[in-house]
Amino acid sequence: MASRKAVFPAAPHALYQAHGYSPAVRSDNLLFVSGQVGSHLDGSPEPDFEAQVRLAFANLEAVLVAAGCGFEDIIDVTSFHTDPESQFGTIMAIKEEIFHTAPYPAWTALGVNWLAGFDFEIKVIARIPEGS
Repeated sequence: MASRKAVFPAAPHALYQAHGYSPAVRSDNLLFVSGQVGSHLDGSPEPDFEAQVRLAFANLEAVLVAAGCGFEDIIDVTSFHTDPESQFGTIMAIKEEIFHTAPYPAWTALGVNWLAGFDFEIKVIARIPEGS
């Protein structure tokens, strides 16, 4: 049976404790990252959409780093959007800054009608490099 270990970033935001979930779970050489949002440390959403997406990616990066990974180790992405049509351009521009060379991760984007006060959420599966 594969071992499981919770992974927390150096400065975890309040949502993990408030809602009782781990930012990520490591199982052997895979990292399953919970949905990351543009949350400030106190758990409040960043009101500006572009800044919220950038903060979600920063929160994601903090979790990846805590596990010894980086964006280049991401295999699969699922993102959630409250208004995909109007948000698509902003998200794609930021995505291209982060994932600017192939091979790109697999990506599924879903339109949703509620994200608890947020407008963007991203969850990933990453492969943890040997030695991390």
